[in-house]
Amino acid sequence: MSFIFRIFVSEKPTRTMDTTNLSVTKVAEAKITYKNPVKASERVKITKSNDAYELLLANWNNGAIELYESFQILLLNKANKVLGISLIGEGGVSGCVVDTKRVFTTALLANCSSIILAHNHPSGNIQPSEADRQITKKIHAAGALLDIAVLDHLIISAESHYSFADNGEL
Repeated sequence: MSFIFRIFVSEKPTRTMDTTNLSVTKVAEAKITYKNPVKASERVKITKSNDAYELLLANWNNGAIELYESFQILLLNKANKVLGISLIGEGGVSGCVVDTKRVFTTALLANCSSIILAHNHPSGNIQPSEADRQITKKIHAAGALLDIAVLDHLIISAESHYSFADNGEL
């Protein structure tokens, strides 16, 4: 999956504060292209948290799961088939900044129906922190407004995972 953003300058007529004068101003226009090279029939279907964990583990930042914290999302269609995995943020050994706007910009551009949040704990301790719980609640609430379901939030390590959904926290 790839997103291509093209910004180009075009001459578009715009009104100035004095509405009697029409002036030409250069305005940036963004065009967004979405391409998914995986055929619909070949997309992986997620039916349980372990499916998501196995897929994420196999594709996690070139094996850097024990080096630094990263936050990724699985983008799913209505049939829970994976449209793609997107890296949202990277951090250090003990934390990572998660930008909710970036989560949903990505989800909207992929035209997905639902997402699964995921981040790793390099220490191997998969128990969620209070910060993990707060960001999950915040993203879940934003998803409800945008009609994009947040199905789960996984905390993963090289050996195991914690599922907010499986543990009744979502």
